[in-house]
Amino acid sequence: MTQTVTTRYDVAEHLRTPEEMAAYLEACLEEADGDAAFIAKALGDIARAKGMSQVARDAGLSRESLYKALSGDRSPSFDTILKVIGALGLKLHAEAGHS
Repeated sequence: MTQTVTTRYDVAEHLRTPEEMAAYLEACLEEADGDAAFIAKALGDIARAKGMSQVARDAGLSRESLYKALSGDRSPSFDTILKVIGALGLKLHAEAGHS
């Protein structure tokens, strides 16, 4: 019997373009259901795809604090979220919800 070898899936390996990164974040925002740590983890996935060291520099944060903030284990401050979104070259926008 042959043995199936599996590897851990890493979404960061599949986020190559700014459009893919934006689409991934949009999908995560829709699925998050108000879970800020879930959104932080999604931003961490995008940051890893783009290069964590560069994102940390562009956001004005240390690499270590960026890893902690975007680990998904905590909810980072909104200020940190805005800095990271800007460093990733993404824009945050709002639209009217449906009641």
